[in-house]
Amino acid sequence: MEKNNIRSGSILEYAIHIIVWGIFFLQPLFFNIDKEEPFNPLLYARFSVVPTTFCILFYLNYLLFVPRYLFKGRTRAYFIIDAVAIAVLLLLMKVWDYAITPPEDIIADLPPGPGRPPRMQIPFVLTLTRDIISMVLVSGVAASFRMGGRMKEVEEARKEAELTNLKSQINPHFLLNTLNNIYALISFDTDKAQTAVLELSRLLRYALYDIRQNFVPLYKEAEFIRSYVAIMQLRLSGNVEVQVDIDISPDSRTPVAPLLFISLIENAFKHGISPSGKNWISIRVFETEDEIHCEIGNSSHPKTAEDRSGSGIGLEQVQKRLDIMYEGKYRWDRGEDPEKKEYRSYLILKKE
Repeated sequence: MEKNNIRSGSILEYAIHIIVWGIFFLQPLFFNIDKEEPFNPLLYARFSVVPTTFCILFYLNYLLFVPRYLFKGRTRAYFIIDAVAIAVLLLLMKVWDYAITPPEDIIADLPPGPGRPPRMQIPFVLTLTRDIISMVLVSGVAASFRMGGRMKEVEEARKEAELTNLKSQINPHFLLNTLNNIYALISFDTDKAQTAVLELSRLLRYALYDIRQNFVPLYKEAEFIRSYVAIMQLRLSGNVEVQVDIDISPDSRTPVAPLLFISLIENAFKHGISPSGKNWISIRVFETEDEIHCEIGNSSHPKTAEDRSGSGIGLEQVQKRLDIMYEGKYRWDRGEDPEKKEYRSYLILKKE
């Protein structure tokens, strides 16, 4: 998904460059579209002097000067090299302009329009000032565009680093909670504990290898959830009712962030079970054409301050990962109803 986004962003950037410069260079054709005069290559060549010079200066800044000097903090060197480039390009522009100026007899027979030299001579100082200001503005636009792209790259790198850090926390957190469950099984049912260890080895294979990528196929995540719930149910007593509805196609290739739903399910098993009274946990995961839904509900039995069985980082990780990987593309409603003594979490992820 991320690679596709990067590729789409690059294509869009290229398209914007092509369109903008295309408009600059095709202006004479737009002005003459309703006229009967034939296309004059000489006049078009003269018209192209300015946009060609601007284009060269723009990409000198965009591709060379800004990355090599501004990005490395060499601001003074940037302004010096840019000033030299402007001076050289101004000289070349004037030479080119005078070299291809049409003879006066050709100009006299042409109507006013783009590419035709003005009838009234503009003082050289004003022309030079106008050209310098225009080229400084072109340099500024190029630097702004490049710096804006740089800030986006820095932000993406920051998010990638934070996501990597979060993923490095997920495995130990998940392993710790699962081992706590197996430890509880050992004390009263060794056969179930052995079964849980075998299931755990299968889950860890997924957690250690398949989640190296930022996104995995949804069907793999669904299989992981089923196995995890099966392990958790091994230690439950008869006063806990668990309803599981995972309506995901076995060949669903929808990309989803790995282990994103597990923290919600862990939270339900942690806070939804009490030794006394009736307990219930409801887990429903399904996808529609445009969205992925995860609905978790459980009877509410919050842990006391003396209970140190968990670190409490699970839901915090979920929120951070959602903000990084699904910014603006998710809705997460969650909360406790004290009167009904239940807690519900409803997460919706929008597909690309």
